[in-house]
Amino acid sequence: MFAKIAINYSPNFTTPARNLKNIKYIVFHYTGMSSETKAINRLTDVKSKVSCHYFIKKNGQIILMVPEKYEAWHAGVSKWKRDSFLNKTSIGIELSNKGHRLRYEKYSKKQIYSLIKLTKKLIKKFNIKSPNIIGHSDIAFDRKIDPGEKFPWELLSNKKIGIWHNINKKKLFKLRKKKLTQIEQIKCLKFIKKIGYFVKKNNKSNYIKLFKNFQRRFRQELINGILDQECLIIAEKLSKIK
Repeated sequence: MFAKIAINYSPNFTTPARNLKNIKYIVFHYTGMSSETKAINRLTDVKSKVSCHYFIKKNGQIILMVPEKYEAWHAGVSKWKRDSFLNKTSIGIELSNKGHRLRYEKYSKKQIYSLIKLTKKLIKKFNIKSPNIIGHSDIAFDRKIDPGEKFPWELLSNKKIGIWHNINKKKLFKLRKKKLTQIEQIKCLKFIKKIGYFVKKNNKSNYIKLFKNFQRRFRQELINGILDQECLIIAEKLSKIK
């Protein structure tokens, strides 16, 4: 078991209380700030208008900031599958990490241990399905890149948290950078949409951001925003998970 959960309430949440039966997503974030103290101060500052339900420090300490019965302000403008503005249907978990703008770092073992324990508890409590455990970059790919490519999605999937493709890595590597035909590109895009990503048609800059964030989660070794045969086989496999 993880240590007792600390409390540091944020004033940033929506009232009245929501119906807990509507909660069906867990969204992971990183703080993207230079220190834990600054991150905690921002998440509890009424002027910032941001918050989360749980904050996990590098030492594994979990802090409750917004009770689950209220909407925390963590997702912002967001979309996954048929749902928009996911604050109302999600639990938001922030992990302390300086992020890409400062000095992106590996998440600590203690953080991930606490994250696994907490998330499993939430999955059981709210009966959350694996495809509905997502990152901020999944639901807002056009403006966010957290929790990033150092977030251990494969490890979490092995603990029955979130989804992963589990395709042989040697097989995948042989397909890397192999170009797709136009028909294959369309197929790959359909698979990515079926996973849950919101696809805006005929928007090249958004396509690149979408592909990068898809890779940031499911092909973390190479993030170039270009779909290839490796991406195609990964997307097809993931699109079949329900």
